[in-house]
Amino acid sequence: MSWWCNSTPHPQPCLHYLTHTPHLPKHKSDFYHLFLQLSFNLTLLAQRSLHNLGHHCRSEPRRTAWNDCLRLYSNTILQLNRTLNSSPSCSPFDHQTWLSAALTNLDTCRHGFSDVHQPPNILSPLAKYNLSELISNCLAINKPSNQTTSSPKPGMPPWTRVANRKLLQLSTKANIVVAKDGSGHFTTIKDALNSLASSSQRISNARFVIYVKRGVYAENVQIDSSLNNLTFVGDGMGQTVITYVFGDEFIASGITFRNTFGPGSQAVAMLSGSDRSVFYRCSFEGYQDTLFVYSQRQFYRECIIYGTIDFIFGNAAVVFQRCNIFARMPRHGEANVITAQGRLDPNQNTGIVIHSCNIRGTTELWRARKTVKSYLGRPWMKYSRTVYLKNYMESIIDPSGWLQFIGNNYLDTLYYVEYKNTGAGSRLSQRVKWPGFHIAVRPSQVIQFTVANFISGGPWITSAGVPFISGL
Repeated sequence: MSWWCNSTPHPQPCLHYLTHTPHLPKHKSDFYHLFLQLSFNLTLLAQRSLHNLGHHCRSEPRRTAWNDCLRLYSNTILQLNRTLNSSPSCSPFDHQTWLSAALTNLDTCRHGFSDVHQPPNILSPLAKYNLSELISNCLAINKPSNQTTSSPKPGMPPWTRVANRKLLQLSTKANIVVAKDGSGHFTTIKDALNSLASSSQRISNARFVIYVKRGVYAENVQIDSSLNNLTFVGDGMGQTVITYVFGDEFIASGITFRNTFGPGSQAVAMLSGSDRSVFYRCSFEGYQDTLFVYSQRQFYRECIIYGTIDFIFGNAAVVFQRCNIFARMPRHGEANVITAQGRLDPNQNTGIVIHSCNIRGTTELWRARKTVKSYLGRPWMKYSRTVYLKNYMESIIDPSGWLQFIGNNYLDTLYYVEYKNTGAGSRLSQRVKWPGFHIAVRPSQVIQFTVANFISGGPWITSAGVPFISGL
């Protein structure tokens, strides 16, 4: 067991829990399954301990952070359970996606207390379980020997169904219609979602279409992990506000996700932790932290995103394709930063890929372009990974391209790539000289970041009926 544990990034917790295991693993697959089971069991124990800490959380900010942690731990258990009990048709890439989400959940829980200015030491009783280290070990054990070949297995995975195709044209055959003017089944999106719990129309694992008619829906909508296979169809890029999507295989088309707070606030318009989610011809409007691509595999096609600081951020494995990305006018003295990617572990299969998009400034920013700087991204976490492929960049982009986050932190562990971008903002002569920044010139250097390889997107995006470019 010492030999097995010493092959992991964190051998001490491995030895602590597994030294006296009665049946030693003979193969790597046995060791991996053993470690998954251990991580799952300990997460269940940690969740019970977290429940018991509730009586220490009496103030509203602390109670909010604690409730968020409970939800995040529940989702972590979900991710570990489906990894542990996945069908043979699921690939190591699927496992790496779910384990990456589990690790991100734990980190988000830890930071939640400091985000609301509460001491994080309330979570100290959970430290004894070493969950982050154990899941990090799972990621390392499961890591494919060749990371550039993460293509899906031949054939169609189990979540793909012919009936899902061309759903985006099915607004006239929607299961539920939401209309502000009373002409549908419900006048609010929340009421429509609440009805699904008792609806006889809702069939487990079947695609369910909700048509949201034109109108302003001033709602903060949460779609949790239990609501999978939902499609939201709108009348075009209108004015619908939906945030916090966690149900797998979520599809949205013709919807606007908007946060009306101005440039002085960190205000998320949309948070998505939905695996195999697709957003087609949607708009995301905000300032700082507009679009939180939180975790798992996501695809955005022909969308419009507006923001100022870190306005596309998170730790999903996400590809933006043929989108229009607009930097807005920030507060006086501030700069724009398009991305802030938050990869925590070098074996997480996460990152932000922006492919064949337009990087522009709004009219207001364009007028002030000589006094306001805009950057392609900055490293939110140690192993931040962001790739720009074949985009058009206006001159609003600062010649250095990228911005430091905190001092010189993460400059040698981040992974930033630019490949065959065009426009005045794409000139490379004055780009940063960080060890982790790369200028790619050959397709072989970036082929791992295509839709087919980076998010194994071919089958599930095809199933959604959305156009996409599989390769470069």
